[in-house]
Amino acid sequence: MDSKEFAKKVCEILLERKAQDVVSIDVRGKTEVADYYVVAGGRSMTQTKALIEHVEYEMEKIGYSPIRREGIREGRWAVLDYGDVIVHLFNDETRLFYHLESLWGNEENIVKYED
Repeated sequence: MDSKEFAKKVCEILLERKAQDVVSIDVRGKTEVADYYVVAGGRSMTQTKALIEHVEYEMEKIGYSPIRREGIREGRWAVLDYGDVIVHLFNDETRLFYHLESLWGNEENIVKYED
């Protein structure tokens, strides 16, 4: 699965569990860290933790495990690093603070996913 398909799959998994404001940001050419950032929100720290655990579980079922994972326990900002795709999950307050969409995105490189 290429990185674009991978990012789309993660976005679909997040929507299954009612993640908020799910976006995929194409960061190719802007950073060497990854090809795509997937950014989504949870309504609470509990939901944020549940979302990240769901993504990890579903991706492992199809053979993908994260290289690194951070922030799962706290539930404010959790990160799953899959190499070419990095998944960021925030609670509302933390997402507003970091606002990765404005840092890395513009109208040309952001895809918004909705139910």
